[in-house]
Amino acid sequence: MGQKQFTFGVFTKPWGDKTLQELGEFVSGLGLDGIELPVRPGYPVPPEAVETLPKAVQVLAKHDVVIDSIAGPMDEKTIAACGEAGVPIIRICGPGLGEGYLASENQLKGQLDALIPALDRCGVAIGVQNHFGSIIGNAANLLHLLEGYDPRHVCAVWDPGHSSLVGQHPAMEADMLGKHLRMVNLKNPYKFRLNSPAAQCAQWDFHWTAGRHGMSHWPTVAKVLKERDWIGPLCFTAEYSDGECVERLIADDVAFAKGLFGCCSSNTGCG
Repeated sequence: MGQKQFTFGVFTKPWGDKTLQELGEFVSGLGLDGIELPVRPGYPVPPEAVETLPKAVQVLAKHDVVIDSIAGPMDEKTIAACGEAGVPIIRICGPGLGEGYLASENQLKGQLDALIPALDRCGVAIGVQNHFGSIIGNAANLLHLLEGYDPRHVCAVWDPGHSSLVGQHPAMEADMLGKHLRMVNLKNPYKFRLNSPAAQCAQWDFHWTAGRHGMSHWPTVAKVLKERDWIGPLCFTAEYSDGECVERLIADDVAFAKGLFGCCSSNTGCG
């Protein structure tokens, strides 16, 4: 049998109070293959104990759950722990404006360049995610950063939800990222106006919602990735503005996405 085209995981940030054992049971119960594990203070594997990551992999493996990526520090200690544990990607977001966008990007490149030997030795990649705001917001920004890097060392984590807030089409983004694309985030926002149409100047905000209802058209994202025969992990970020509904919403998003990506039979119509 060949490799599965898509695997499904979830960013476990909302469930920091669960033990690794409880997390494995919960994620397996959702019908998911893996997780993105926060390596952050207050989580089962904090930065100061990142060397315990291989043990976390073993605990989760008892529930047939793998760690597809971590969200944590970008340093040699973390890279070595990921290499030992077989975790392929450390996800980060790109640089902020700082003293200027290009200056901040060059600073990040300098940090990445210094880590290339460790990344190569350990078989780990830094995955840079696009994120709406005054940082790397879309695939064009990501491509500008990633050109010249081997995707085995520095790769793209594409978040079409964030891209939808800046208006790029999924097919355009997938073409831009090409060989650098190793992981895809699934989340969905919509914009809404904060003030009256009679106001002198409009003010806007956005809301993270269920996969069926936002500006990122998941059926198109699925179509684009399938047409390109892209193989890799899809990660639900479990980010919802209605935080109290997270477990209901993630269960619905998993069922919806699995239908779209052809992993099960499901009613996937979305109008």
